Amino acid sequence: MKTKTFKNNLKKYLFPILVLLLIFNLTSCAEQLNNSDASTNSSEEFDGAIESEIDLTGKKIGYCSPTLNAPYYQALWQSIKTTTENNGMQFLSADGQDDITKQIAAVEDLITKGVDALLLNPKDPDALVGVTKIAKAAGIPVFIIDSSINPKADYITTIQANNLANGALAGEWLAKKFGKKQMNIALLSGNAGNPVGRTRKQGLLQGITEEQLRTQGKINLNVKTQAYTEWSYAGGLKAMEDILVAHPDINVVITESDVCVLGAIKAIAQAGKTDDILIVAGADGQKEAIKYIMETDFYGCTAMNSPVQIGKNAVKYAVEYMNGKRDFDKKSYTAPLLITKENAAEYYNPNAIF
Repeated sequence: MKTKTFKNNLKKYLFPILVLLLIFNLTSCAEQLNNSDASTNSSEEFDGAIESEIDLTGKKIGYCSPTLNAPYYQALWQSIKTTTENNGMQFLSADGQDDITKQIAAVEDLITKGVDALLLNPKDPDALVGVTKIAKAAGIPVFIIDSSINPKADYITTIQANNLANGALAGEWLAKKFGKKQMNIALLSGNAGNPVGRTRKQGLLQGITEEQLRTQGKINLNVKTQAYTEWSYAGGLKAMEDILVAHPDINVVITESDVCVLGAIKAIAQAGKTDDILIVAGADGQKEAIKYIMETDFYGCTAMNSPVQIGKNAVKYAVEYMNGKRDFDKKSYTAPLLITKENAAEYYNPNAIF
């Protein structure tokens, strides 16, 4: 009897503490969003032709990907290669093969080859700090692209989509769509501890709660479960199968990436629930997701994380550094963009890699 009373008291006092923590985190997230907007407004999107006061002939751009075993990474690799070579430079690349030890060795190899700038997409935010310091000692500027790295690393800037702002746009759209109707949310994430996924998730939750507060004066954030997909079709399929068994009342799926949910769609369809569940993605604008948005009602929206534009921007910033620029912001964003049924056709390219 005492144990039951203790548990009841624990719930009674812990619940308001958890609510306060949630509000604190979302307030912090809102401040980050406001700060990120300033950088976003100054971001440039261009066609890949770079002005340079120095002769770029013979300059080497090195790029190391965490893996090339996914359309997004292939599209990013192709964008960097094309932009580099179209501006008269030499492109050197290395594949981390989804293994942090191999990625470290691959980066060290690019440094040994004497690249003039190193573009790095880290598999792990901490494990690659050491190689950035080796690059700096060799006089090679490092540009972090797509993902993030520990601030202790030596790098010039991070070039990525505005994951917080994109997530907030998607969350706001969802809250407007549902209004006062009860949302029973399943969250599909990439993998535990990923900084980009965490930021997208923060954006989604902030977008939902801010819109609810604005229109209803209260928060009704009912996330019933979270599952990790390892950023894969198969992972999304398995996660959604398990969720539908454990939580048959789910009517919303929010996700950190299109790839996390594309496999989940199969599980939803097999369960006959495409009319009962709405999907909202905080990123990426993958062509398969955009097609679903155009042709169905169950995939509501996604946000643009363009590997093509990120690749172009990364090479541009590397060339600017070679030309003497040093006053880079630590974070450089592409412009946030929400893709819905109203504008999906404008961004759909069936021939795109991603």
